Amino acid sequence: MSKSTVGSAPGETPAASDEQDLGAAGSQLSTAPVDTLASGPALGLIGWARWFWRQLTSMRVALLLLLLLALGAIPGSLIPQSGTDETKVAEFRQAHGTLAPIYDRLGLFHVYSSVWFSAIYILLFVSLIGCIVPRTWQFVGQLRSRPPGAPKRLTRLPAYTTWRTDAEPEQVREAALTLLRKRRFRAHLAGDAVAAEKGYLREVGNLSFHIALIVMLVAFACGQLYKSEGNKLVVEGDGFSNTLTQYNDFKSGNLFSTDDLNPFSFSLDKFTGTYETSGPNTGTARTFQSAITYSVGAYGKDKKAVVKVNHPLEIDDSKIYLTAHGYAPVITVRDGKGNVVYRDAVPLLPLDSNITSSGVIKVLDGYRDAKGVGEQLGISAFFLPTYTKGSEAASTFPALRNPVLNLTPYHGDLGVNSGIPQSVYQLDKSHMKEFKDSKGAQLRDNLKPGETMTLPNGAGSVTYEGTKEWANFQITQQPASGWALGGAIAAIFGLAGSLFLQRRRVWVRAVQGDDGVTVVEMAGLGRSESAKVPEELGDLAGVLYDQAPSTPDPDTPGIPGSPASPASPEPEVVPAEGAEK
Repeated sequence: MSKSTVGSAPGETPAASDEQDLGAAGSQLSTAPVDTLASGPALGLIGWARWFWRQLTSMRVALLLLLLLALGAIPGSLIPQSGTDETKVAEFRQAHGTLAPIYDRLGLFHVYSSVWFSAIYILLFVSLIGCIVPRTWQFVGQLRSRPPGAPKRLTRLPAYTTWRTDAEPEQVREAALTLLRKRRFRAHLAGDAVAAEKGYLREVGNLSFHIALIVMLVAFACGQLYKSEGNKLVVEGDGFSNTLTQYNDFKSGNLFSTDDLNPFSFSLDKFTGTYETSGPNTGTARTFQSAITYSVGAYGKDKKAVVKVNHPLEIDDSKIYLTAHGYAPVITVRDGKGNVVYRDAVPLLPLDSNITSSGVIKVLDGYRDAKGVGEQLGISAFFLPTYTKGSEAASTFPALRNPVLNLTPYHGDLGVNSGIPQSVYQLDKSHMKEFKDSKGAQLRDNLKPGETMTLPNGAGSVTYEGTKEWANFQITQQPASGWALGGAIAAIFGLAGSLFLQRRRVWVRAVQGDDGVTVVEMAGLGRSESAKVPEELGDLAGVLYDQAPSTPDPDTPGIPGSPASPASPEPEVVPAEGAEK
């Protein structure tokens, strides 16, 4: 194959001219800013400011800040956070007297609102903005401009091929222009060559990835600042209204306001739970769902819905999850005169996978003993959904096959008026007295549905009427979650585009040689060493060769006066002289 060589400009050495030429050919293949301060900042305040800004908006600093953000989130996951669970934070302080003050100084009990985490977050945000804006502007300029003209020496490019043809140079250039545009290259005539470029989606993917990161950062920030999360235990037949006082526990972001709560209400119609009855998975839940009736707004119409595990009910930007289930025995308490002083379903907390449960029944007002003395009653309750003789300590199955309720009553002062908060599931016995049976032992009895335990000395009775079921709902409200999901998806596609697409350029030069025969040169250049550029160039050269086939070289066999040989083959793409290998 023959190769054409073009001389250097006057006053330039060939090496300097080639390097300058190749630099122009490869310019703007990327939107990464040129490091003009690589040797250090200029003297003065402005020089240092420019240097600092260039470092902050560089990709390596953005990746470092992203790594620091991920590392900073680790203590937020391992150490109890005051905004999430104050009780666990208090327990940690009590158990770790030495570490707790250190964690306080470092802000590890409130990582996501600490100064250092916020500083990393803001610097990452600024770094991404400072990186994206100039690169986007530069990329828009590249889209509006044309690919640069062909270098003087195409032989210096990584992929190169050449051949001689009897076709006119104008015909070859026109055929090359048509071919490249058909292959979706942006192509134009530039002097004696056709310049073409392809792969702009790589930069689109790169910029999309960084923009998606900003969208995710903003969405996560809004989600944390304006989020709310609460839990509510609801017994069958009872309801819930989305107001702050209705929650059993509630936590929210720093900028959340109660006015942000979505107006809705719902009632639990029925909870349905079925379980495996045989095999190694005996007792495993098969059906776990709650049928509810809900309405939106003060005058909204009632609607039916079924909430299942991992299938929440969505109302505006609130989601209602089903998180737990248990039993609530219906208890009726009568005083010494037979008057009903308490009747309600009492939720009990599960202790194991078979829903062995425990809790407390507290009668605060209205109770009087046989002598008319007003007291308070506290009854410890232990419930077995499936009671089996010989296994009195735990239920043998989670469903209501043979429910038994064990009750241990006390009388006296529950301590609820002392001003000290106490759990509804625990009984303070410090000011309570036991009821004694006829043998002088503590009164304790197992009841089945419909049975009654009579308190001694005419003090009244306790009846186990039946069993309802309860469900625990978690109501979350996290704005901008859709934006975060969209940003994550866009980031994945953008990253895939920036990794698997390659931006490349192709030049086709056709000039008339000294002997009157047209010399065709083709060369390609990509952002990085890749087999795709030579392969693509070879494919293009093969198609163009069919339209402008080669003519025998007078210096090669097959010409009159030379030894006979086959006709010249199709052009082969080879590494050009001086190209990197």
